[in-house]
Amino acid sequence: MKILELRALRGPNLWSRYQTVYMLLDTGRMESRPTHKIPGFAGRIMKLMPSLYEHRCGVGRAGGFLSRLKKGTFLGHVVEHVALELQCLAGMKVGFGKTRETRTAGVYHIVYRYRDERAGLEAGKQALRLVEAVAGSRSFKLGPVVQKLKEIREEGMLGPSTHSIVQEAVSRDIPYLRLNDQSLVQLGWGNKQQRIQATMTGRSSGLGVEIADDKLLTKKLLDHVGAPVPRGKLVQTLQEARAAAASLKFPVAVKPMTGNHGRGVSACVRSAGELGAAFANARRICPRVVVEKHLAGHDFRILVIGHEMAAAALRTPAHVIGDGRNAIKKLLEKVNSDELRGFGHEKALTYIIVDEMTESLLRSRGWTLDSVPAAGEVVRLKSTANLSTGGTAVDVTDKVHPSNRFLAERVSRVIGLDIIGIDIVAPTLETPILDNGGAIVEVNAAPGFRMHLNPTQGAKRNVAKPVVDMLFGRESDGRIPIVAVTGTNGKTTTVRLITHILQGARRNVGSTTTDDIRIGNHVVLRGDYAGPGGARVVLQDPTVDAAVLEVARGGILRRGLGYDRADAAVVLNVAEDHLGAGGVDDLDDLAKVKAVVADAVAPDGRLILNADDPRVLAMGKNSKVPVVLFSLNPASSAVRAHLRQDGAVFTIENAAIVFRQGRLPVIPIAPLVEVPVTLEGKVAFNITNALAAAAAAYALPDVSFDDLRAGLSTFNPSVGQSPGRLNLIGIGGTDYLVDYGHNVPALLALKQVIDILCENRPAGHRRIGVLSGTGNRLDKDIRKLGKTAAKCYTDLIIKDSDRRSRPPGETSELLRQGALEAGFPKERARVVENEGGAIEAAIAMAKVGDLVVVQPDDVGAAIQRLLDHKAQQEKPGGAVAVKRP
Repeated sequence: MKILELRALRGPNLWSRYQTVYMLLDTGRMESRPTHKIPGFAGRIMKLMPSLYEHRCGVGRAGGFLSRLKKGTFLGHVVEHVALELQCLAGMKVGFGKTRETRTAGVYHIVYRYRDERAGLEAGKQALRLVEAVAGSRSFKLGPVVQKLKEIREEGMLGPSTHSIVQEAVSRDIPYLRLNDQSLVQLGWGNKQQRIQATMTGRSSGLGVEIADDKLLTKKLLDHVGAPVPRGKLVQTLQEARAAAASLKFPVAVKPMTGNHGRGVSACVRSAGELGAAFANARRICPRVVVEKHLAGHDFRILVIGHEMAAAALRTPAHVIGDGRNAIKKLLEKVNSDELRGFGHEKALTYIIVDEMTESLLRSRGWTLDSVPAAGEVVRLKSTANLSTGGTAVDVTDKVHPSNRFLAERVSRVIGLDIIGIDIVAPTLETPILDNGGAIVEVNAAPGFRMHLNPTQGAKRNVAKPVVDMLFGRESDGRIPIVAVTGTNGKTTTVRLITHILQGARRNVGSTTTDDIRIGNHVVLRGDYAGPGGARVVLQDPTVDAAVLEVARGGILRRGLGYDRADAAVVLNVAEDHLGAGGVDDLDDLAKVKAVVADAVAPDGRLILNADDPRVLAMGKNSKVPVVLFSLNPASSAVRAHLRQDGAVFTIENAAIVFRQGRLPVIPIAPLVEVPVTLEGKVAFNITNALAAAAAAYALPDVSFDDLRAGLSTFNPSVGQSPGRLNLIGIGGTDYLVDYGHNVPALLALKQVIDILCENRPAGHRRIGVLSGTGNRLDKDIRKLGKTAAKCYTDLIIKDSDRRSRPPGETSELLRQGALEAGFPKERARVVENEGGAIEAAIAMAKVGDLVVVQPDDVGAAIQRLLDHKAQQEKPGGAVAVKRP
């Protein structure tokens, strides 16, 4: 068996609203060997993975999948279930999966949910290995595979603190983006966003973080304001450390001057021998070391969020307790066998790992792992109480004395941090530490939440809640309006129209198209960004307060949507293009892909559908949100039925764009002659785009009919406002029309414009077409484009500027053949391989009165070349401009 494709779908997609892994699997010769035809298969795989018994597999009860194995199912289906279970065994609970046949025998679409992308992809590869091993009666070592997935999980998944904040945000419907593979996360979109990194926020003071990181400076500041801190000295050599310890008297604490998470800290150094190891341990973190008086008492952590105490915990370092019989190694094995302990962050407690710190602590007491401590003797295995190194925590939030609460909240303001962990050593927090001899030994920026979220004993505290409250208040969902536009043709024009309307309504809009990404009126990236990558750029921008996103077929198939849901989703049309690629073989397949956009709409959003396209109209049949229709035909049965149900419609009446809803009075928006993009109402496809844009903009809050009217009447098909879409440039008596249309339906629509522009041209004028085929289309579709071009033009200059994976010249030749098959004169069809050369050839052959239509792949470069030609013609000493008769 062979994996043909394997990728992560990171947003809503053709298969699911979840993040899923997509696998295209060729089962090869195993297609003829379903599970019931492989002797012993079910027994072997269940013995290897007994937990597969819990898979219900559509039966609705445990054992459902086992039943399918015994009755017979194809191996692609088994790979799906194994990929899911491998993730579950590695501590990533997932359950959703699908396996579907393709039109090719033995090749399957397999999708399954993932929690961590790398782990999900690896699970798919290992699932195939496992299934092949079981089918071939070969051994398979499951343990190392699960451990590898756990390690990938620990590297890639958010830690428990960050995860808790993200989950609290998600519970309030606040979206999020991971900004790196660590813990930097954006909560919310655009100008509503907030950022966190672990438990630091975008509001955390950089100066506060610096102060907290400098232990000596922290002590000085706290001492200056009367907060209790232990006496200590800064040293740089072991000799200085010994002198400091002698002055302070043993026991002492030794810690690096800067650092966090307990790294390099030795809390209770009792002798000169221990001091040497402790000093070396601290010097690995920072060359300057603090030696301070060790305080008797317990290790407490108070967490303060937004200058209010959120939780408190009593922490105990990792340790074992002797029984007088077993060695430390055996006692440690018993502690680690506790079902509450696991690898990394997978469980409430972490395995205690023997490391250099452990060995140093044991050596300082003259012990080894083989030593047998007396019954009841506590053997500390770590010098700090961090849960990540195996420590335990008991919640004491409700026992904190008001004086200590006040002190902690005051310290948060003195240090200047919105989230701070304050470490206190004291006999108890139930009495003021000012009275009981306790002191603040350290403060921490980005403190861990795990001890509070899931303590070993005591109440669990949702400390993520006050963080999200602080960042967003209790009402905001961190969202900005999103408009998504999909369809075969017209997407870019519609996106630009909507953007223009919203800008007139005083929105700072981020938009994506096949041409570029724009923030406000500024192009920030050029290229095709009609996919999830472009959406991410816009939604990350902290100045954007509305997003208008073009959503193309390719991005949906490759990665899913770049957002979770839109406030208005527009589906313009479903027409022939891209068929035969990515498993999309016909228009019904294509409609299913476009419907992904229609399905991802907010509960209070709107679905904007073209009532004149049956496949698009059908997408509203089971919609869970209100549907707004747009149509060129106000009397169509679809429009009338929708109005009878009190539905909203944007349509044409009396040569004007109007809004209708149910039996309410008709509201006129704008006469077509005042909507420039429609060329005075003559261009049907741009009337459709204008209707769609008006409907989408009106679906958003704070957009009025006046805003629609103003936007539609001031948007022109110019190179400035809509580059590459019906741009007409007059140069020396010749007109050049630049339009991106690149498929048969688009070219047929463009022919309407060509005919309008040629109505009053002199006899004998030429219609020169500069166009190319797209290499990833089917041969027959490229030929069909050539046949269509033959109906539009008198002369063809065929370029080969979008070959994709085809060899040079193949695409252009297919296009030329199509034109010749339609009877186009051979001598009037030229091939010029590159786009720049093709435009130069058109300029050279064009005469006064001709119309040259350039259908570019590189819109910007094509327009610039024509503008350069225009400037050359019009400058003094250049060619004389000749008026067309």
